[in-house]
Parts: sequence; structure tokens; C-alpha cells
Amino acid sequence: MTAVQTATDTILEVNDLKTYIFTRAATVKAVDGISFNLRKGETLGIVGESGCGKTMTALSLLRLVPKPAGRIVEGEIVLNGEDILQKSEDEMRDVRGRQISMILQDPQTSLNPVFTIGNQLREALGIAHKENKSSMLSRAVDALRKVNVAAPERRLDDYPHQMSGGMKQRVVGAIAMSCEPGVIIADEPTTALDVTIQLQYLRLLKEIQAETGLAIIFITHDFGVVARMCDRVAVMYAGRIIEQGEVRDIFSRPAHPYTQALINSVPKLEQSVDRLYSIDGQPPLLSNLPEGCRFAPRCPYVADQCYEAYPQSYTLNERHYADCWALDPDWQGTPIEEFVPPTGTAG
Repeated sequence: MTAVQTATDTILEVNDLKTYIFTRAATVKAVDGISFNLRKGETLGIVGESGCGKTMTALSLLRLVPKPAGRIVEGEIVLNGEDILQKSEDEMRDVRGRQISMILQDPQTSLNPVFTIGNQLREALGIAHKENKSSMLSRAVDALRKVNVAAPERRLDDYPHQMSGGMKQRVVGAIAMSCEPGVIIADEPTTALDVTIQLQYLRLLKEIQAETGLAIIFITHDFGVVARMCDRVAVMYAGRIIEQGEVRDIFSRPAHPYTQALINSVPKLEQSVDRLYSIDGQPPLLSNLPEGCRFAPRCPYVADQCYEAYPQSYTLNERHYADCWALDPDWQGTPIEEFVPPTGTAG
């Protein structure tokens, strides 16, 4: 990301987004009022425990929330200056792939096992390009070449089972980027890869981003990946973004007790401990959320005020915010201890 950017660089803006799942038993508030923005050429990491709403946020941005139970009930998703929640489904077909796309976490299930790689690439390319077979073939080869697939002409005739996990994930990336969208959502794209292949894949994404100005939303639970890949971080807990800021601020000066606990939970090679750090308790059910702070039952600094109302967002600097009553100047409870960053977490 460039050092100086303005509001005109904003490619995506999400305002008070709420996505609920309606069942006979209860309403699950999977995403419950989140706001963030994304600039051209920037990588935003979304981190949090399993079930906190990360993937549902991604599906909401593409308007692919599972129906009929799932529904976006409130908010705005402004992509390239237009609120896509106001678009028809026919109009959304022109948005997906061309303006925003997604790399899924498991290439095994992302690719169709009965079609060749070439067939699947040409289908994706057909969204934006209505050309003859020869031109589409050339574009498919170029798409594979951009993600460093060796001998791309030959690979077009391969089926997914003939490729390694790392190669399949590159193909998934090629399909997602084939129509040159401005925004890519990468949902745990390295989960199924071994460590060496993970590093190669992350480097490849950064190279493509540097060449194209691509904006990336990187969904992960791995703080090592966040430190390597991201410019900013949004920390999710129980359907809300409870803290967001620049990567360096989040790692060196995390303000929310949950963010501090997450960072402390990352094992460090240079530390010798008898017991790994863990966060006591369990997240609340998204179908039965408390009135106050959702982290309160697990928080070491909790006070009565925390149970009464959800905290407002407090500004720590121009791009660093956190939702915690303990950040209020008039806070009467136990003050949050100064955070000492564990060695090796800052990227």
C-alpha cells in the first residue's frame, strides 16, 4: 500500500452490515453491525475464533448468503461507489467476478472434479469476455501463467485430481482473478497447504497485488499470516468487529482485552512454557447474545457497566478503534494493563 492515500482510493465501504440466519428455534445474528473500508492496493485481515462471523461476512459481500434462512437485514455495501444491496440478482452477476471475487479455503471442493481446468477457467472468463474459442484459450493460458503454473498450455487439459494441493489452490486463484476484479476475498486460502507451499502462495498473492493494485480481504485465524500479508486488521468476536487498526498498532498496542488474549495465545518458539496460554470460557451463542459487551464473561477487566450496554467505539489514533468500556476516560473499573508484545509477533 502506498504511504499516502485519500478517500478517493476507497474501493469498498461497509456500513452497519447485519446478516442474520432465521430458524424456527431462534435468530442467529451471524454478522451484527460491522463497518469497515478497503482501499485500492490494500490488504485488510479479518481475524477471530471459528464461528465469529468471518466467512458469513465474506458471503455477505458477494451477496451469496445461504437462502432462504440467511438474509442481509440492514446496512450498506458500497463497491466502486454503488451500494450492491440495491442491485437486482441479474445486476449482481455482472458484479461477481468482474468487480469482486473470492478464493475459497479448500481447493478440493472449490474445483469440479469432472471438468478439466481449462473448462472451468473458460467458464469463469466467459463472465467478462464474449470471445471466440481461440481467444478464450489464450486468456486461460495467461491466467494460469500469472499464478506461476508451469506449462500452462498442458495443464488446461488436466483434471483437478491430477494436480497437487498447492497447484489446485493456484488454479482457484487464477479462476477468481481471471476477470480482473478490483477486490479479492481470500477465505483461509492456505489452510489446506503445507507450510512451504503456504509461503510460496502468500508471496504470489503479494506479487500480483503489487502489479495490479488489487485490494484483498484476507480472512484467517493465523496471526503469522496477518503479520506477513496485511496492512490493517479487523478483529471479530461474536458477530462484531471489536477492534481494527494498522497491523503494527494491533500487534504492538492492542487495546481490546480479546485482541490481547488472541495475540498471547499464539505459541512462540523462543518461549519455554509448561502450559499454553488460553482464553477462559466460551463465546456467546449468536442466537442468544447478551445486552452488554459480548466478551464480558471472559474478560479479566470486567465491571458491572460491561454487562449493561454494548460499548461505544473509542478512537486510539486516526485508524485505530476499539469497542471497550475500559478505554473510556471515566472508566472506574480495573485499568487495562500495558500490553507487552510477545517476541516474534510483529511482522
